[in-house]
Amino acid sequence: MPVQRVLTGITTSGSPHLGNYAGAIRPAIAASQQAGVESFYFLADYHALINAPDPASVQRSTLEIAAAWLAAGLDTERVRFYRQSDIPEVLELAWLLACVAGKGLLNRAHAYKAAVDRNVAVGADPDAGVTMGLFMYPVLMAADILLFKANSVPVGRDQLQHIEMARDMAARFNHLYGEHLVVPEAAIDESVATLPGLDGRKMSKSYGNSIPLFVPAAEMKKLIFSIVTDSRVPGEAKDSEGSALFRIYQAFATPEETAAMRAAFAAGIAWGEAKQVVLGRIEAALAPMRSRYQSLMADPAQIEQRLQEGAAKARAVATPFLGELRRAVGLRSVATAAGAAR
Repeated sequence: MPVQRVLTGITTSGSPHLGNYAGAIRPAIAASQQAGVESFYFLADYHALINAPDPASVQRSTLEIAAAWLAAGLDTERVRFYRQSDIPEVLELAWLLACVAGKGLLNRAHAYKAAVDRNVAVGADPDAGVTMGLFMYPVLMAADILLFKANSVPVGRDQLQHIEMARDMAARFNHLYGEHLVVPEAAIDESVATLPGLDGRKMSKSYGNSIPLFVPAAEMKKLIFSIVTDSRVPGEAKDSEGSALFRIYQAFATPEETAAMRAAFAAGIAWGEAKQVVLGRIEAALAPMRSRYQSLMADPAQIEQRLQEGAAKARAVATPFLGELRRAVGLRSVATAAGAAR
């Protein structure tokens, strides 16, 4: 049975939150423990530069997210765990792909279209404030995937378009230069949680509604108790399916615990009592990890060593493959060309 290559990245912007853990870190670690799976997990720090944040914040976020993966139980002996910017082949492949990617394709990217729509709505130039980093984001993401011949890329539905674009670029490259790139498949697991944030919208650092993964227990309590709920009083039945609080609980609870909480909602549990149950379940899951996270954060050199080891393993795959692609597009020794002409 052929080995299945799986690749996942998290952008290094801000601190890791509950949504990152439930939607990416936890399922990725579980996948890495399966037989016949070769896993590539990376910290997407080039992607973080698109929004031009403070340089110190990119470095800090890289440290925090790496520590979160390790604290959650990632076994770096089983996977290639690396920082994107330690793999220079990613940027070279991005240029090769940019030379086959149609501008019309990139014009349809959701992030770019959203930026244009915002500008048009206020009467500004359609491309005002749009950087080439934002416009080329799908190309860089395609390079991340195609460089390592990933068969499967776990993503949320909001990222599906980027996988389709990567497939388009791979097919175009292969048509021009021969069958070199693996055309990836998106892996959308409907059971993987997309968590709502404090205000009920998707949990996101950009919305300012996230719950950081490893805040102290007292702050976690404050955040859980600030999750927006409706005005239904104790004893009045509550809708579990439309509740951000219930969905967050469900992401950390067993099926039996989830069924019990659903019954409690139907029976009219008070919101304060429900939040206390949610807090207890989250703390039970995170407290051991929080301790490991704090130890890792106190020893950044240990994290850096793990990342450098992971980069060496990743480049052992990337460097020879990029050499193959360079030759395919004609970036070859002139001595070889002269010999071929004789």
